[in-house]
Amino acid sequence: MKKILGLVFLVFIFISTAWYAPPKPETMHSIEGTWELQSFYSYDDGVNISDTVPKADGYRQVKMYYNGKVMWTRYVPQDSVEWFGYGQYKVTPDSLIETLEYASSSMMSALDTLRVFRFELDITESTYSQISFDEEGNRTFSENYVRID
Repeated sequence: MKKILGLVFLVFIFISTAWYAPPKPETMHSIEGTWELQSFYSYDDGVNISDTVPKADGYRQVKMYYNGKVMWTRYVPQDSVEWFGYGQYKVTPDSLIETLEYASSSMMSALDTLRVFRFELDITESTYSQISFDEEGNRTFSENYVRID
């Protein structure tokens, strides 16, 4: 009788574990690829979006991420100044960190000594937002991109 009860117990455990599958961890979308800027958000209270600003006509900003490297360029039709940069990037589940290695002279002079950019990251398969924040951690504005490759 003990053997039968033991066998029934083992069968019950086997059946219950076969039906139970532990939840899979949420997969993180990859930022690798080519992205084009679509709009900007402004935050008035550090939480809620107060304004959405589309990019200006003719304005293009493209970023490319691959194998830990980032490269970006900006074209502003009414401006003859060149804007581009190159460096390294790192993605965590909720942040994007870009470290600029070199850039156009206009970009370098605008940056002064800032070379590391930390953003809050909101990413899906086809869009991402890099959200800037102030020294207290409040959201200030974001650049919003769409995947183009």
